[in-house]
Amino acid sequence: MPRMIFVNLPVADVERAAGFYAALGAERDARFSQPGTAAAMVFSDAIVVMLLSHAHFAHFAPRPIADARAATEVLICLSEESRAAVDARVARAVDAGGRADLRAPQAMGEMMYSRNLEDLDGHVIELMWMDAAAVTQGQPGA
Repeated sequence: MPRMIFVNLPVADVERAAGFYAALGAERDARFSQPGTAAAMVFSDAIVVMLLSHAHFAHFAPRPIADARAATEVLICLSEESRAAVDARVARAVDAGGRADLRAPQAMGEMMYSRNLEDLDGHVIELMWMDAAAVTQGQPGA
């Protein structure tokens, strides 16, 4: 089995948050979801975002739940295949109720491009495209 990452996020309304993440391109896995309590949102074979009600999240968390609108608790970054794909996913997020560009988009010439957005609960998501060959070109050991 390949290694996977499960990002667990506390959300105020699981169903509403699941709709938002579906608009970003994730698919709900009903096997690991429970209406109103948990939604497993699959981005790829290796990446799953677990949206958990505050009460359910608290069972796993050793500390109080952070207010994502007041402090940065985690920064999630998802890669995209192109600059256009970054912009398209940000547009879908905004259409689904998210807020785009908490800071200005970042561009490093033709090597890298990123934007960020805030989901319905204040969690920050970075969307990034990178030309790995251009980034490593000319670097020692590349």
